[in-house]
Amino acid sequence: MALSLEEARMSRVPEDSEVLVPGSDLKRAMFGIDIDSGELALAKQLGFDVVIAHHPSGGGTWAGFPAVLERHEAIMIGAGVPAAQARAAVEALKDEHGPRTHLLNYDRLPSVARMLKLPFMNIHAPADEVGRRVMSELIAERVKPGAKVSDSVAALMELPEFAHSRHPIVMRMGAASAPLGKWVFVHGAGTNGGYPVASALFRNGLDTVFYIHIDPAHLRRLKDEFGAAGKNLVVTGHIASDSVGINVIIRRLRREGLAVEAMGGVVE
Repeated sequence: MALSLEEARMSRVPEDSEVLVPGSDLKRAMFGIDIDSGELALAKQLGFDVVIAHHPSGGGTWAGFPAVLERHEAIMIGAGVPAAQARAAVEALKDEHGPRTHLLNYDRLPSVARMLKLPFMNIHAPADEVGRRVMSELIAERVKPGAKVSDSVAALMELPEFAHSRHPIVMRMGAASAPLGKWVFVHGAGTNGGYPVASALFRNGLDTVFYIHIDPAHLRRLKDEFGAAGKNLVVTGHIASDSVGINVIIRRLRREGLAVEAMGGVVE
């Protein structure tokens, strides 16, 4: 966890990440995007010393999830959205996602790991923040003033995670031939910003927003409001995009001497 925080330049463990079952003297790790009881049992059978999930996997990570949505505020303000509008967008996301956390059985997977005596943890926001930075910096470096949206997609395709993904990068709104204009990559804040975040960005001069996924209902609202206004929404794909940051952390863990087996969706 400390190494992932270092890679993400974070000073504390975010609410959606947790050491769920502690352990020590670890040599072999299984690292997957989504981990369920079957993967835990498989890891024990195959002799792994620890299982690392990406997505929140229980404990306090679900109850604390709404707090991670607040990371959208800094992304929006950095892109030029007034602070009051950014806060309002985040509150709308909390209103949607917060009640869902009470549906979740927070001790189901940790209890399986405890019964197996298998150390278990998940690393979510730190990996996504690393990925956001990698993808944003790549676009900024490769794409020149006056570029089209397609130029940004071509830049992202230089990353092996996208080159080997079964899900292509797609235009969900706008056109690949349109000017890229002022843009921002929204990632590393719990989940995508949906309509509230994208609409705040578009209203404040952003031409192109990058998401890694979006709910169809939110997409319909954006199309109804901004589809004829020349705004662009590029969706890069959930699993490949998550893998960008995960792989940075996996490579770091391997340099530190941990044998890591990537599985469960990680696109190496």
